[in-house]
Amino acid sequence: MKNLLKVVAVAFVMLFGISTMNAQGLTQDQDRPEVVAKKMADHYSKQLGLNGDQQRALFRAYTAKEAAYRKHVTGKDLTDPTVTANKKKYDKALYASVKKALTDEQYKKWLELQKF
Repeated sequence: MKNLLKVVAVAFVMLFGISTMNAQGLTQDQDRPEVVAKKMADHYSKQLGLNGDQQRALFRAYTAKEAAYRKHVTGKDLTDPTVTANKKKYDKALYASVKKALTDEQYKKWLELQKF
C-alpha cells in the first residue's frame, strides 16, 4: 500500500511539473519573430485588403525586420550611432519590401497607418 501511494505521489508531481514547463514554453513562443510577423501581416491584411502573395511578402519582410532588430537593436543603447544606423537600415529595408509588395494605393494607406 505504501508503494502504491508513493507511485501516485511521484506521478502527480511529474504531471504537475510537465504542465508547468509546457505553459512556460507557450509564453516564450509569443515573442518569436515569426509570431510577431504573423500578427502584423494579419493586421495589415485586414486593413489593406491584401491577397495571399502580398500577405506572404509582408510576413517575410516583418520576420526579417524582427529578427534583425532582436539581433542588432533591441536592448541596445539607441544613442549609439551604430545601433541607430542599424535601425535605420532595417527600417529602410522593411519599407522597400513593403513598397515592392503593395500597390501604390495600399502603400500610401500603409504609410498612414505607420504614423500611429
